[in-house]
Amino acid sequence: MSEAIEQGHVHSTISEVGIATIEFGHPLSNSLPGKILQKLADTINILGENTDVKVIILRSSGSKAFCAGASFDELISITELKVGKVFFSGFANVINACRKSPKLIIGRVQGKAVGGGVGIASAVDYCFATKHAEVKLSELAVGIGPFVVGPVIERKIGLSAMSQLAINATDWRSADWAFKRGLYADIFDTEEEMDIEIGKLAKQLSTSNPEAMSKLKSIFWQGTDHWDSLLSERAEISGTLVLSEFTINAINSFKNK
Repeated sequence: MSEAIEQGHVHSTISEVGIATIEFGHPLSNSLPGKILQKLADTINILGENTDVKVIILRSSGSKAFCAGASFDELISITELKVGKVFFSGFANVINACRKSPKLIIGRVQGKAVGGGVGIASAVDYCFATKHAEVKLSELAVGIGPFVVGPVIERKIGLSAMSQLAINATDWRSADWAFKRGLYADIFDTEEEMDIEIGKLAKQLSTSNPEAMSKLKSIFWQGTDHWDSLLSERAEISGTLVLSEFTINAINSFKNK
């Protein structure tokens, strides 16, 4: 098994005023293997049920890429449909954890987001970013498609913008493009400026009525109660496609570039 699949981390802290911070990371541009995705989903679920937590900040490590999507090393090792479905369920679990958490989640996107990374940015309730936070859905370029992350991205930026990302799978879209379509609530020149505003909002929310915030969040996510089954079905589509000759050739071609 590739060493990269065994790497990565998820850390969490809770401040005295109930601001929980979750940080995920991986040496390869914060691309996430299945084990780390499951730990991330579990951490979001646990903190969501913790009565000491008032609001959650979700961030990644480093100052470059926010998240390069799922682990490419793990992707190329898939040889069975069952394994493929489990692999593609990784980001589904994180998205559903964000969706079902009774706590509002603030996203911090310091750099480029690809595939599942765009999905995470779309799954938080309020997302800040820097001017370096370009986005891309690269799945079609390797013979698959953004099936799992598609629903949450479409919910956030609309079908037209999501389909543009899905179809043009090789070009980056700027942080300003994402801001204008509602993915980011605001964009900043530097991480320092972004962190000041994240701190202000988190502190404000930590003193707000927890019940009111929970009920407000449930309204924001109305119409998504079927997503546990929907995203599982989407994971199976990707799990099937990754076994096709076309996708295997596309992945090998991408790997050899």
